[in-house]
Amino acid sequence: MGHLAGKDVYRALGKKIDGLTLRAPWNDTFHALLKELYSAEEADLVVRMPYGLATIEHIERPTGYPRATLERVLEGLCMKGLVLDVHMGDAYRYIPSPLAIGIFEFTMMRTGDGLNQKEWARLFHDYLSSGVLWEANLGAGQQLQLMRTLPHEETVAQGDHVEVLDYEKAVSLVEAQQQFAVGICSCRHEKSHLGLKKCDVPLESCASMGSSADYLVRRKLARPIEKSEMLDRLVQAREMKLVMNADNVQSGVSFMCLCCGCCCNMLLGISQFGYPHTVVTSNYLAKSEDAICDGCLKCKKACPINAISIERLTQAAGKKKARPVVDESICLGCGVCALACTTHAMTLRPRQQRVLYPEA
Repeated sequence: MGHLAGKDVYRALGKKIDGLTLRAPWNDTFHALLKELYSAEEADLVVRMPYGLATIEHIERPTGYPRATLERVLEGLCMKGLVLDVHMGDAYRYIPSPLAIGIFEFTMMRTGDGLNQKEWARLFHDYLSSGVLWEANLGAGQQLQLMRTLPHEETVAQGDHVEVLDYEKAVSLVEAQQQFAVGICSCRHEKSHLGLKKCDVPLESCASMGSSADYLVRRKLARPIEKSEMLDRLVQAREMKLVMNADNVQSGVSFMCLCCGCCCNMLLGISQFGYPHTVVTSNYLAKSEDAICDGCLKCKKACPINAISIERLTQAAGKKKARPVVDESICLGCGVCALACTTHAMTLRPRQQRVLYPEA
């Protein structure tokens, strides 16, 4: 068996990751990141692995690794979150982790001594800030399908014509699951190492459910929690005015992120880099009722993606000198602005064209 060596193995690894669910263009920062995270032996194995889920027998044949070596290297990769092991039927199946959701999240969720987390955070930040990831995945008007926004249900305007479906309700998605875990939010962890975390949201805020929770607990990337604690976290999301994002499926949701505008890289893709489709929106849009709005503009301050601007009123009505204007082209339909609205003028209303999410 001939092994790739030196820069060649990391270049081949970069090409492999670029061919997974999220494009990951090559540059010097990406090269440095891969060298930090993968040993040359680990990189060589991932390059030779099948793209899809495969048993250890199916990996052994094309890689040529002896079984003992293969088991050792795979175990190390799985502990780092660089390869996922999923129990299906009577055996584990392995698949290389994509850049997201995968390498970034699981790397920055790791805890313990001897981890070069500050350097990892710097490299991830430099790579994401370079813009190459956004351009490759969204530059031609594409829409990422990694996660979708859930509305804060209590901010949806009341009316007979409005029906919030179960797969749009965070509580219903939680009630449908039995296994839960919580770990460190990768985005907040990254920003905290760089002095860029401006919020007071706890680091431990990344929630997972079902088989994903099982994986994260097994690999010591999260701790198990009860359903009651998971439901408490939804209350925390409302109180702290956080965006609730889940994976982009109707059933079998595996994770729920509680996101803020200062840390979440997906939200920064909209507010900082100007790409409107980093997250699949909810089926709602924020709208303000002028007759009730008092012009306080708390909604503008609360919006995590800067989707609300100010229109100055030429003829001020009493103390009201301005009103909020929602940019419907980027509004997530999260309801965070409505949570901040003390007069209840800002609410979520159904979009004219309903968003369709995959079944599973």
